[in-house]
Amino acid sequence: MKASNFIAAAGLLAAAALAFIPIDGLAVETARTGALALAAVVLFATGALAEFITAILFFAIAMLFALGPANVVFSGFHSAGFWMVFGGLVIGVGVRSTGLAERLAHGVSRRFGHRYAGIIAGTVVMAVVMAFLMPSTLGRIMILLPIILAMADGFGYGPGSNGRAGMVLAVSFATMLPGFAIMSATVPAMVVIGSSETLYDIRPLYGTWLMLHFPILGALKAVVIGALIVWLFPEREAKAPARQAEAPAAMARRERLMALLLLLALALWMTDFLHHISPAWIALGAAGIIILPFVGIVSAQAFDEKVRFGSLFYVAGVLGLGAMVAHGGVGDLLAKSALPLLDLQPGETAWNFAAVTGLSSLLAMFATQPGVPAILVPLAGHMAEAAALPVEAVLMLTVVGYTTVILPYQTPPLVVAMQLGGVPMRQGNRLCLWLLAVTVFVLLPLDYLWWRLLGWLP
Repeated sequence: MKASNFIAAAGLLAAAALAFIPIDGLAVETARTGALALAAVVLFATGALAEFITAILFFAIAMLFALGPANVVFSGFHSAGFWMVFGGLVIGVGVRSTGLAERLAHGVSRRFGHRYAGIIAGTVVMAVVMAFLMPSTLGRIMILLPIILAMADGFGYGPGSNGRAGMVLAVSFATMLPGFAIMSATVPAMVVIGSSETLYDIRPLYGTWLMLHFPILGALKAVVIGALIVWLFPEREAKAPARQAEAPAAMARRERLMALLLLLALALWMTDFLHHISPAWIALGAAGIIILPFVGIVSAQAFDEKVRFGSLFYVAGVLGLGAMVAHGGVGDLLAKSALPLLDLQPGETAWNFAAVTGLSSLLAMFATQPGVPAILVPLAGHMAEAAALPVEAVLMLTVVGYTTVILPYQTPPLVVAMQLGGVPMRQGNRLCLWLLAVTVFVLLPLDYLWWRLLGWLP
């Protein structure tokens, strides 16, 4: 029996006990709501069932047992985060189907040269650039990884070599971890956006998110990732410059339209502090144009075949879970249990920063990155009150926490990339732990100072 299945079984048994064994002082409705939340989080975290199956079961059980009104249980479907993910999925299909992704990758690969440090640096740059242009992390990896593997062969870095492992780790870590600092680039960010709007009527801005997180946790972390890979997985200079792939032909009409739409969407995302249009509606508007028949970027058949609707049910389920936890009183119960342990206090700025980010990071070891916002966002109001901080600041601190990955299994796209790239888990663990050390002792202190400089912390 796999360890993950054992954990799932133990979690489900605990949830059943919570639901059916009375506990003094705990209302039956709160206990059953907590039991369903525990079961859903365990299944999301372990992957014992496909995420969309867990989401559908959550909806069904919540409604069958009347654990919350329909407008709470299904609140994820009308949240901004849900529609941001939908728009991102359609944009990803458009980027892939028009050949724009391959053109972007080719443009960077021509400048790699054949020095190992330059190859890793170029791979990191390509991965981070793609995080701005394509919202789906797994989609970015599925596009970039075959290109990177072909380039590794061209550079003479065969299976089992440090060079090949370094290139695979560079493209996976650099598109995933700095991507957390870009609002449109990862699923957890969508959960934060949707839950913040649902629970607190707070709508994070793309430009604010980018300014707050990207300089340290995006750009500087990408530099650290590249430097650690060159140091931990040293490799000789490539035997010869890689065979240059044939340059893409001139842009066709579909590709030009897709590039124009991407640039327009990016410009609108980055200037939302001026026009105040939600990034979700910008993504939805771009998706609406992309699927128009006369535009011809994504056909109806491609839409049916390539848009992963299971991802949408997953996002809606996670958002509905957070809303139900808050509605059913479970959030209050968790807050009363967790807050004394955190010992948040007004004026203790450094400790409050460390406590909230530390809780978010450690929680990801059990709930994985996508599950952290579903658990912590409903508690943000309580933590903000205890620390005398704005709720939005605490919400953004949870982002700082879940960007600090302890081991690769916490972020499924990293595991997928290493499996497809033939990189042993021990090598990913090694990079993760060294990156954790640099993050804790260098990046997080710098990030704390950056927050204070921007006025987000007193």
